[in-house]
Amino acid sequence: MKYLNEVWSSRELLFNLVSRDVRGKYKRTVFGQLWSLANPLALMLIYSLVFGVFFPSNPRAGDPSGLNVFALWLLCGLLPWTFFSAVVSSGAGSLVDNANLIQKVSFSRIVLPFSTVGAAAYNWMFEIAVLLIAITIAGGFVLPWIPLVIVAMALLALFAAGVALLFSIANVYFRDTQYLLTIVLQFWLYLTPIIYPIERVANKSAEIGGLGGTPVRIVDIYNFNPMVHFVALFRELIYDNRFPDPLEWLICLIWAAAALSFGMLVFRKNERNLAEAL
Repeated sequence: MKYLNEVWSSRELLFNLVSRDVRGKYKRTVFGQLWSLANPLALMLIYSLVFGVFFPSNPRAGDPSGLNVFALWLLCGLLPWTFFSAVVSSGAGSLVDNANLIQKVSFSRIVLPFSTVGAAAYNWMFEIAVLLIAITIAGGFVLPWIPLVIVAMALLALFAAGVALLFSIANVYFRDTQYLLTIVLQFWLYLTPIIYPIERVANKSAEIGGLGGTPVRIVDIYNFNPMVHFVALFRELIYDNRFPDPLEWLICLIWAAAALSFGMLVFRKNERNLAEAL
């Protein structure tokens, strides 16, 4: 509780760091905040061409929304992923990038990785607003589900913050972490049902059966990936327009709480030595 009070007392600094990141990211650019849409839209176009035309993944239509637009189905999983990836990538380098500040000023260092969550969330608001408008134009009825989308986003933010805390500490002591993380996130992306439906994994798992004569199947291991469940929440709320399975909510809550608790514990134990380690 004492540690949480310290973080709360640094809320003004946290706000200033978020404002600095938001304002500085697109400073002196012509299109400004519109650039935040460039990356997800570019990925959508590439994946839509490859997996929607050349090698179609054929996801099912939204149930009960009836939507059958691959680009929108893709974005419903891609936007949560880009948010998570941005938080973890930026958070991992937040301590090293602010080494001078850490060595000269006394403050709660945890606000540095936390500020990357706020900056990424700010950009995400513009991206999700565009997606919700597109879903509505396509015939979806997403308005009643917006409060639950916000709840799902809060859980994802907590999970991403916990992971970012762990990598930020690792990057202080092992500078190779930030480069290894790029590769890890690439593998993680393709091990998450973003550009292909999870039904394909389930079908292939059923064909292969238990691994090594055990009852453990591929899909059982696959479902251990927390992003599988976070993507499911967003897809069912935004694309399907229905309430997700309560088990999915519970799994996401457990992952968020576990990641944040463990991340804060590790960060707390190493916070005092950061100035010397940097």
